[in-house]
Amino acid sequence: MGKQVRQPGEVVRDFIVRNIGDHTDDIVAVTSAKFDCTPQAVHKHLKRLVEEGAITRAGARKTPGYKLAQLDTRTWHHELNGKLAEDVVWERDLLPHLQALPKNVLGIWSYAFTEMVNNVIDHSGGKKLTVRMNRTATTTAIQVADDGVGIFRKIQGELDLVDERLAIFELSKGKLTTDPKNHTGQGIFFSSRMMDEFIILSGGLHFDHQLGKAHDVLLERDNPRNGTLVRMVLNNHTSRSTKKVFDAFSSKDGDYTFNKTIVPVKLGKLASELVSRSQAKRLLARVDLFEVVIFDFAGVETIGQAFADEIFRVYARSHSGITMHPMNATKQVAEMIARAQAEAR
Repeated sequence: MGKQVRQPGEVVRDFIVRNIGDHTDDIVAVTSAKFDCTPQAVHKHLKRLVEEGAITRAGARKTPGYKLAQLDTRTWHHELNGKLAEDVVWERDLLPHLQALPKNVLGIWSYAFTEMVNNVIDHSGGKKLTVRMNRTATTTAIQVADDGVGIFRKIQGELDLVDERLAIFELSKGKLTTDPKNHTGQGIFFSSRMMDEFIILSGGLHFDHQLGKAHDVLLERDNPRNGTLVRMVLNNHTSRSTKKVFDAFSSKDGDYTFNKTIVPVKLGKLASELVSRSQAKRLLARVDLFEVVIFDFAGVETIGQAFADEIFRVYARSHSGITMHPMNATKQVAEMIARAQAEAR
């Protein structure tokens, strides 16, 4: 195969900046292979990026590593005294440092940040709010932290859930709020879907939603933290917008109602197996708020007959106005679902 057409320098440097986070120690080899050029040519581009302040050099002189430079790092502290307003925090603290971002990206940050800060103000019961921003040439990360009761513990108590982990499961469905008079319960759900990465640390639990991953991750932490910390990461040049994300969860074109949800079955799995009707009923909690419900079985190898029957025959029969679809089902799971659906006819 002949050599590729030589790429303009800005194309090569853009590739380096976008990929250096995953290739701190081998970015030279990766770039050289991508553009079929010599390591010496790549080093020239790296030198220029260092001089421009986009990346920094680290490690030994003979075998250096590279990483993105922090273009801006800032921290703000606020007292939760009943007078704080999320739009004021956004306009005064964050916006002056982000206003050069594309309009669609700025729209996402405005929505997600104000929703997270509003949650702290209205629900945390804490005394302090801490906001931290880190911006590089490719991404922006914002953390919103409080010293309150903890989001998962609060939801568990308000909804009388048997396990704190189920609070995350309910959040992942959407439309969850402990104050339905004043909140729709959409803020965390949509904010997490707008971000490249959305993390919640609270109590002894770590919830991680990443764009493009088959399913969310729930981990138990060795060192529980007081309050709640939300970390959001977004590419500075993503093509996503708030409208595109809202539209993805509307079942009809032109209908802006939040009427479709994806239920991550694995997050509701407290035991080693999903076999009982009680487990199915916990999974089904609040799905009657939606018109279209997709059950995502990613990471679930098997289910029991009673579990499948409760969802796809008993519940389906009594809720004919809800359209239910399984996805990412193994052969065994699909067979159990098909058997229950056949009995429902």
